[in-house]
Amino acid sequence: MNKELPINVALHKEAAKDIGVKDLSAYDIPDIIKQQACYTGPFTDLSIGAFLEKEVAQNPDHDFLVMPDRGLRWSYAQFDQRVNALAKGMIAIGLTRGMHLGVWARNVPDWLTFMFAAAKIGVVMVTMNSAYKSHELAYVLEQADLDALAVIDNFRDVDYVKTIRDLVPESLSNPRGYLKSQRFPHLKHLIYMGPEKHRGFYSMPELLLLGSHSPDSLVVDALAQVQPDDVAMMQYTSGTTGFPKGVQLSHRNILNNGYYIGECQRLSSVDRVCLPVPLFHCFGCVLGVMAILTHGATHVLLEEFNPFLTLSAIEKERATALYGVPTMFIAIMNHPSFESFDLSSLRTGIMAGSPCPVETMKQVMTDMHMPEITIAYGLTETSPVFTMTTVDDPAQIRAETVGKAMPHADVRVIDPETGEQCAPGVVGELCCRGYQVMKGYYKMPDASEQAIDADGFLHSGDLGTVDEQGYYRVTGRIKDMIIRGGENIYPREIEEFLYTLPQIKDVQVVAAPDGKYGELPAAFIILQDGETLSEMEVKEACFEQMARYKAPKYVVFVDEFPLTTSGKIMKYKMRETITQMLETGQIEPASSYQQQP
Repeated sequence: MNKELPINVALHKEAAKDIGVKDLSAYDIPDIIKQQACYTGPFTDLSIGAFLEKEVAQNPDHDFLVMPDRGLRWSYAQFDQRVNALAKGMIAIGLTRGMHLGVWARNVPDWLTFMFAAAKIGVVMVTMNSAYKSHELAYVLEQADLDALAVIDNFRDVDYVKTIRDLVPESLSNPRGYLKSQRFPHLKHLIYMGPEKHRGFYSMPELLLLGSHSPDSLVVDALAQVQPDDVAMMQYTSGTTGFPKGVQLSHRNILNNGYYIGECQRLSSVDRVCLPVPLFHCFGCVLGVMAILTHGATHVLLEEFNPFLTLSAIEKERATALYGVPTMFIAIMNHPSFESFDLSSLRTGIMAGSPCPVETMKQVMTDMHMPEITIAYGLTETSPVFTMTTVDDPAQIRAETVGKAMPHADVRVIDPETGEQCAPGVVGELCCRGYQVMKGYYKMPDASEQAIDADGFLHSGDLGTVDEQGYYRVTGRIKDMIIRGGENIYPREIEEFLYTLPQIKDVQVVAAPDGKYGELPAAFIILQDGETLSEMEVKEACFEQMARYKAPKYVVFVDEFPLTTSGKIMKYKMRETITQMLETGQIEPASSYQQQP
């Protein structure tokens, strides 16, 4: 019988050398892992699919996924079996390495099944915000060249199947697998992530059945072709400028980033991580899923954030870690039933996604029994984390900074004007170089060159400082992006939509300060001569065509915009104006405007 390979030797080339391992063939590990074991990288050069198989081999009966509100519990082995069946089904309908699969869903269990099935066969998963409406869905369908789209039934007020029917009417007449869309020529397959049958869609049971009739060798052969530098995932973000861009992230990018994120929390197989954050964000699928996978831990997943259900899941499953943006933690602690739940199992977690108030951090440490909570900072383009606090950092540091540079990340504060590195304490742009930098924006080479300089540094657009001890602080932003409770909103996208309203002559969208969400979008509008338009009409037009959180919460009608002597619009002046209007009571804070977050 072959010897048992010491844990992680297959992953750490240098560790293997240290204990004298020269030939891995004598050890009992899967062939695909042997094939990918020799590498040069910060932690691993296994693909995501190969890493899952390694974890399955080591802990097959350990909980991989638990969804308390569904009564669902899958072990690592059970999950992998479902992943393989789906992967074979995907191959059976013609999905192959390099094709693009969009997943438009909230946190349902098979979101993860599709993620790992795609990874095993080299299909690129394109994550899609569950709050998208037709305008945004159409953009991603076209820009991402989606070959297939997997969806659920609905999310809040959006009927997903109806939205697709409106955009792709051919789905009602073309047989499934033979879709020919005039508007979206790449799109060939529609998949419904449930048992219900919809004309033109494959259902989940049908794909799994197709997979059950296919040989396992299909997945083995496909996995052998997947390389660590292959794109595993595309996530749409506003980036640093312009319209939403498809950020291409490789297996190496997100698997390694997830590992170091887990290390900062000191995760292990005994940890049970409660995830109420969306999987379509890096917060969910990298900080969450990849950190959990690389440490053999357990997902305690919620379909969407609900304070009561989150508290219930923590208590029932004895969760040891909790992730969330600041508004989530605030909502949990303010819930009327907060005191009735036992949260003593909690130890660590991550607060990220938007600036974390110091007082909120301190309250979470004490009131939620999370003395080792951490803060992570980064952006989608850096996979996403490049600075993070650790459980060993003093509480004050974890409350007031975004930590030190992650391992193998070259982080610098650079003067935006001169390009020189700033001294400690001097404000400059936060920039990162290393394994975690994206492969580029999909089909946007010019934008990629603007984001990544000639020396390989990704420019975040955020301003910050670093102190003598190496701790970073974020002080502001160069770019105009609005961050609303962890959601990135780019003004130009809203502006371009509002320009479609015939009454509007010109429009500028800026960030307005908000005590709950951090920032909210505010629109300054110049109307066409003789036209009228109300604030509510503007909001309702946005509600119909884009995600609700992007709709301007304030609408200010003006005759002109503040300009520089050269004629450039001074957006910062409009930010000052909206702030002053809120402070002086000229307009009511948006907290009085009822809407779903």
